[in-house]
Amino acid sequence: MKQNRSLCSNKSLPPLPVLFATPCESAEPSLGSAGLTGQDANGVPLRRSKRGWMWNQFFLLEEYTGTDMQYVGKLHSDGDRGDGSVRYVLTGEGAGSLFKIDEKSGDIHATKRLDREEKAYYILHAKAINRFTNEALEGQSEFIIKIHDINDNEPRFTKDPYMARVPEMSDIGTSVIQVTAIDADDPTYGNSARVVYSILEGQPYFSVDPETGLIKTALPGMDREVKENYQVVIQAKDMAGQMGGLSGTTTVSITLSDVNDNPPRFTKTVYEFRVPESTELGSVVGVIRAMDADIGENAEMDYRIIGSDGPGMFDISTNRSTQDGVIVLRKPLDFERKRQYSLRIQVENSHINPRFFSVGPFRDEATIKIIVEDVDEPPVFERTSYVMEVKEDAARNTVIGSVSASDPDDKNSLVRYSIDRRTDMDRMFNVHAGNGSVFILRELDREESAWHNISVIATEFNNPRQISRVPVYIRVLDVNDNAPTFATNYETFVCENAKANQRIQTVSAADPDEPLGGHRFFFSLAQEAAGKANFSVRDNKDNTAWILTRRNSYNSLQKSIYHVPVVISDGEFPMQSSTNTLTIRVCTCDREGNMKLCNAEAFTARAGLSTGALVAILLCVIILLMIVVLFAALRRQRKKEPLIISKEDVRDNVVSYNDEGGGEEDTQAFDIGTLRNPEAIEESKQRRDIVPETFYPPVRRPALPPIRDTNGDVRDFINQRLQDNDSDPTAPPYDSLATYAYEGNGSVAESLSSLDSVTTEGDQDYNYLSEWGPRFKKLADMYGGDDSDRDS
Repeated sequence: MKQNRSLCSNKSLPPLPVLFATPCESAEPSLGSAGLTGQDANGVPLRRSKRGWMWNQFFLLEEYTGTDMQYVGKLHSDGDRGDGSVRYVLTGEGAGSLFKIDEKSGDIHATKRLDREEKAYYILHAKAINRFTNEALEGQSEFIIKIHDINDNEPRFTKDPYMARVPEMSDIGTSVIQVTAIDADDPTYGNSARVVYSILEGQPYFSVDPETGLIKTALPGMDREVKENYQVVIQAKDMAGQMGGLSGTTTVSITLSDVNDNPPRFTKTVYEFRVPESTELGSVVGVIRAMDADIGENAEMDYRIIGSDGPGMFDISTNRSTQDGVIVLRKPLDFERKRQYSLRIQVENSHINPRFFSVGPFRDEATIKIIVEDVDEPPVFERTSYVMEVKEDAARNTVIGSVSASDPDDKNSLVRYSIDRRTDMDRMFNVHAGNGSVFILRELDREESAWHNISVIATEFNNPRQISRVPVYIRVLDVNDNAPTFATNYETFVCENAKANQRIQTVSAADPDEPLGGHRFFFSLAQEAAGKANFSVRDNKDNTAWILTRRNSYNSLQKSIYHVPVVISDGEFPMQSSTNTLTIRVCTCDREGNMKLCNAEAFTARAGLSTGALVAILLCVIILLMIVVLFAALRRQRKKEPLIISKEDVRDNVVSYNDEGGGEEDTQAFDIGTLRNPEAIEESKQRRDIVPETFYPPVRRPALPPIRDTNGDVRDFINQRLQDNDSDPTAPPYDSLATYAYEGNGSVAESLSSLDSVTTEGDQDYNYLSEWGPRFKKLADMYGGDDSDRDS
């Protein structure tokens, strides 16, 4: 068996070389035999197996448009003798679907149109087997079918559209952006994927590199303020731009970014503003604006005042949101002093590009005239505040100072003065309406108030609505008009066993006055007590003094309290002095001088109650006693209300009987057995607060044996009575009160109870009530009538 290699072509395609396997003559050994082809470096013979297939790559054109299946190639084994015993089998990518093989002849055909851009090659496996025994005649071999590319894809740009920015005034050749187009065809075969770029729209401003697609500026001095946006159309064409090549386009939107190439410019050389003289400080006087063709930070500008005939009167600042120059008032305006101001304003860009210095200065200047308008103003005081001084002993109507105000306007209206009474509620001061003199109306006391703060009002005479105020601070100067006194209430005692010249108390003084050099007090014993004094006063020359004893012992029984008059004087002019009484108690002390006992008189004196206070307390007690006595007398004279006001209307009345029995041991007034036996209750329920109509004889029950628990029987009896009264069906339709209470036993008094009156029932005579006086008239009328009256 021999192996041949032949070259054939597909009749349905252009004459392109296609390699396929066929049996042919070959000098090479056949498959299955071994032949020596040489030796290796060690002298070992080299062998190779004879192959029954000779392979090359198969090529197939993409996008086949014929009606028949496209022929790929032919497989043939040298073991095939043409008798039909060999069957060819094709496996791998696309086998059976895209590629089919004739089992007998080994011809391979493509059943569908293939696209190289979807898949560039297919790997398949071929095998020859015996049709009858299914034994492999040849080993499985691998071969490749490559799809041959044709120019069927146009270049496509990665973006559409492109957005780009380039600074205005850029030099020629400044890079803007690079565009890229991709061709899906095979770049290794022909020029199908070789792309060339060109510009269709956008000339002469921009150009594009044909190989790289880099867009550059092609014209100098492109000004954003003239034209800002450009639309550039770029074409990409394959086949190296030759005729018949496919092409694609994209749009590039190019925007010129701003640079600071324009200076700010005022629209006018002179600006004029009118401002009332009453304009408050910090108020906006006027707004100016310089125009700049640039935008963003390149249009930011700063304003400043470079000249003014009123230094410090005005200030200018930049409004960053609008780039306006805002003129602000810094000092008060006065039409009468200056009626017009002139300012020189300069504006300059905040960010200057050194590249454009040659264009010119990026600043401008303008003149601003500010005209002050006259306004009717309130009076103006000569000072912002006044301080006045007056001695506290000054007489009424004494002038202590004056204020002055004038009308700042040209008409110079008269001014009238007054005091704001809200600052002088006590009306201590007043002001002359014409000349502004301030004088006092009442006596002053520095110790009560050392300062007075008032407000003086100035009002225009022709226009009362124009007013102004000024504070006036009045200081009251001190005058030595207060005598010194003891600094506190001293509680002093002397021991009965005291020695002579013994110190028993240290006293000091206080003075509400405030001399400039400070206080200086002098202490001494009053002249009237110097001859018979039991105590002495020693001035310590430091505003204190000692109280000393003048004898060895004191007797509380002879005299328990001593009053020592101490004279205290100051060293000011005019000198003031006062006599202060120091109360000294005589007390029993131990050996160390500690007080042990003082008598009652001393304690009373210690309480510090003067005779006047005791008299006042006594009078108050007498008055209270008189009020109590008078109130009691009025209560006794008050007319008592009758028990029942009317026979017809007895609703909501309480009938009270204060009958006191003789106790449980009183057996004469009632049967004690009844109380001790709660079951022995009268069957007839008679009411004692109305006249009885019918009387039933009492039911007598035999007395039960005495019960030891007497108190319990009585309590049960009372509870039963209360229950019976609550459930009494014969009760009339008005309220009455029946009271039962347990009095107790062991009473030695005779019975005062009226319980035995019930036993007489209807035989009781009530006529004696009419003899008891007016107070019992109501009861007499109720119970003292005849039987006929009661029956009726």
